[in-house]
Amino acid sequence: MPRVSQDHLDTRRRQILDGSRACFGRHGYEGATVRRLEEATGLSRGAIFHHFRDKESLFLALAEDDAVRMADVVAEQGIVQVMRDLLAGDSEHPADWLGTRLEVSRRLRTDPEFRARWAERSQQLTIATRERLERQHEAGNLRDDVDVDVLTAFLELVLEGLVSHLAMGLPGDDLGPVLDLVEETVRRHRPGAPGSRL
Repeated sequence: MPRVSQDHLDTRRRQILDGSRACFGRHGYEGATVRRLEEATGLSRGAIFHHFRDKESLFLALAEDDAVRMADVVAEQGIVQVMRDLLAGDSEHPADWLGTRLEVSRRLRTDPEFRARWAERSQQLTIATRERLERQHEAGNLRDDVDVDVLTAFLELVLEGLVSHLAMGLPGDDLGPVLDLVEETVRRHRPGAPGSRL
């Protein structure tokens, strides 16, 4: 039997994650049946579960994949840029991402086993945000009267609020100035100095 290349395996895994993201976003965790996952990915259950042990492992991998993508944006451009991308619809699969994010929130509230498994994977965004803020603090761009951990929690709460707002179908067209205010809230003010993205 010919050996399958790593590129082929990676491509297949990406195909499963992208199809599953749409399925979970549309139907929720319980509604994303194996049959629906097969339809969304275009693959058989054998192919799907060759890459992922079970549906929960697939969902956790998907949520982790989204968290890693967000953490990459945070590391380079800041957490407010993640929010701006959501408003602009520039993030990859924005509607499906929102659905997955809401499903993660619901399961964290109702499923202790999921909460324990997710806790192991959910730190990427917090770590990326804190590290970015620490770099901004060292550069003198952050206010110094509030601890970096408090600023990190503040920005994550704003992100969660924005996600909830958009997921409820409320308009986001006029929220750009709100995000400007969020950035100004955590920035150190120096007369005449231009601000830096947080």
